[in-house]
Amino acid sequence: MQLRYNYRVYPTPGQQEALARAFGCARVVFNDGLRVRQEARKAGLPYVSDGELSKRLITEAKLTPERAWLGEVSAVVLQQSLADLSTAYRNFFGSLSGTRGGRRVAPPRFRSRKDNRQAIRFTANARFKVLDNGRLRLPKIGDVPVRWSRALPAEPSSVTIIKDAAGRYFASFVVISTDEPLPPVESEVGIDLGLTHFAVLSDGTKVAAPKFLRRAARKLRRLQQSLSRKQRGSNNRKKAVVRVAKAYAEVADTRRDWQHKISTRIVRDNQAVYVEDLCVTGLGRTRLAKSVHDAGWASFTAMLEYKAARYGRTFGKINRFAPTSQTCSTCGRIDGPKPLNVRSWTCLCGAVHDRDVNAAINVLAQGRWDNSNACGAQVRPAPVPAQRREAGIHPGAARGSAHSAEGISVLRAERTSRSDA
Repeated sequence: MQLRYNYRVYPTPGQQEALARAFGCARVVFNDGLRVRQEARKAGLPYVSDGELSKRLITEAKLTPERAWLGEVSAVVLQQSLADLSTAYRNFFGSLSGTRGGRRVAPPRFRSRKDNRQAIRFTANARFKVLDNGRLRLPKIGDVPVRWSRALPAEPSSVTIIKDAAGRYFASFVVISTDEPLPPVESEVGIDLGLTHFAVLSDGTKVAAPKFLRRAARKLRRLQQSLSRKQRGSNNRKKAVVRVAKAYAEVADTRRDWQHKISTRIVRDNQAVYVEDLCVTGLGRTRLAKSVHDAGWASFTAMLEYKAARYGRTFGKINRFAPTSQTCSTCGRIDGPKPLNVRSWTCLCGAVHDRDVNAAINVLAQGRWDNSNACGAQVRPAPVPAQRREAGIHPGAARGSAHSAEGISVLRAERTSRSDA
């Protein structure tokens, strides 16, 4: 499988100017290509092909006085910018036709020089090279110092140079993973994600939510207030913007590092990992939006998924509508919905459940059922025969009245009155 390895790079002032030129040229070519295709669509002309765009916007444009400066950067960077435009159009058309899953994708938009994030990509055709002295040689930019936190496992096929909003530079290498699967283990785990506890495992382990954004709220508030007092367009405002971006980058980096450690430990210790397919987008529109985004459930489940595939583990997502918090993990009875302040409950079978641990156990059982084990054995909790007086569909059953003695007595009274009539 393909993996990305990110490293911090420290270009010199001259190399930063060369990178700025490359960022600008790539942005101009992207916008020119988007403009050509939009004008062709308005004029009713056929869709402009990638080869035609490359010929008109790169090869021929370099010969004109208006675009002669495109020759100052590597041609591969410009070609990859057009490739990004084509990818954006394919995603948009696939979203319209329904062949692309997930959320609906908007059409590509023009890139701005004021965007906080800038990136260019070099492929193998650009002949970038990692030198023996640890520097990264980039065409028409130079040998850029790299801080190697670990060695690359294989020869990279491409490298992307990124400048983030905080003014930091990164090199992102794409390599083919050659890792051996981890030794098999017996344990499997289901995970219930939440806000009070970030993750509750089916074995009873509870991982407290670190709430990185909440902890940094006071510092962020002070920096945002300082930014709001700066005059627009001034150098002091630009500096304040960078300070705010660095503070948010620190929060994101800390959260990402913590999630990597937790996900690696879970994948290493368990042969199969099952989680609930949460609708983070929908939860992000509620009054708990700030806490939901601070938790970072989507990035955490993505880490679990790719690490499980990388190390030969099983990963699965269960249906988000499965009543994991309402189902008794002992007898399988669905006890009905409960408010969030109810953290423990007692089933009619006598089992006392912690809400989150019970949900995690049900996630594990549902994940085993959906994915099935190697022997094809029945792993979901065995069905419990209903009592004779509870069998069938009764009025008010959806409200849970059929599960209480009061509801049963009311139903009996209704049957008696009907028979008398």
